[in-house]
Amino acid sequence: MAALQQLPLRCVTVDVTGTLMGYKGVLGDYYCMAAKAVGLPCPDYERMHMGFKLAYKEMATKYPCFGKTANLSNVDWWRMCVRNSFLQAGYDYDKESFDQVFRRIYSIFGSAAPYTLYPDAQPFLQWVRKQGILVGIVSNASYRYRDIILPTLGLNKDSEWDFGVFSGIEGVEKPDPEIFKIAVKAAGNICPEQILHIGDNLRKDYQPARSLGMRALLIDRFSTPEAHTAKETGVPVVADLLEAQEYITSMEDQIAIS
Repeated sequence: MAALQQLPLRCVTVDVTGTLMGYKGVLGDYYCMAAKAVGLPCPDYERMHMGFKLAYKEMATKYPCFGKTANLSNVDWWRMCVRNSFLQAGYDYDKESFDQVFRRIYSIFGSAAPYTLYPDAQPFLQWVRKQGILVGIVSNASYRYRDIILPTLGLNKDSEWDFGVFSGIEGVEKPDPEIFKIAVKAAGNICPEQILHIGDNLRKDYQPARSLGMRALLIDRFSTPEAHTAKETGVPVVADLLEAQEYITSMEDQIAIS
């Protein structure tokens, strides 16, 4: 994959979920297991997962950025989301019982337990920084990704990444290009053409980054139809971060000889 840009790369920004890490299993499973742990019925894991998806979409639309724009605390945002998830799935627990369930869920997702770090993530980030290139995190996530989850998974500031832009902290989220403008500023207001963004979502990652003049790569770990179609239209697509490393190397080699 040869690149046409002539300016040397000075920064790589990366998405988190789907790019650096994924979930272990299905989210609905954790909700049902938390309910069962305190003796409550939750037999339909699939229905619970669908309930979560509906509730999350509703909350993200009504109170974006995990409540930041509405002055909702992170814990209150998630309390409402979890409560609505169970209601959407047809489970209406009394307040005392629900509070027990919620404490378990909030604790679980504030740890590394539900997440799996892709094996190429840490080596890739370390390799990029060894090239003298800044690494930034750009994620639709709360402060807990920055403060707890990423470090617990072995991705530490000043070791694997240099700066982070998280929607729950900034109050703006992808696909709004404003979150990428914040990343450009955090990188030292360098030319957007000297920044490469890598993410797994065409609408939330690739397109807004490109709209600012940044370079962008779509990572497709699971051979999705969306990525296949995008590739046919000329979007650069890589299967993993090893291929992303090869892409960067090729791009820099092209610049060096041009």
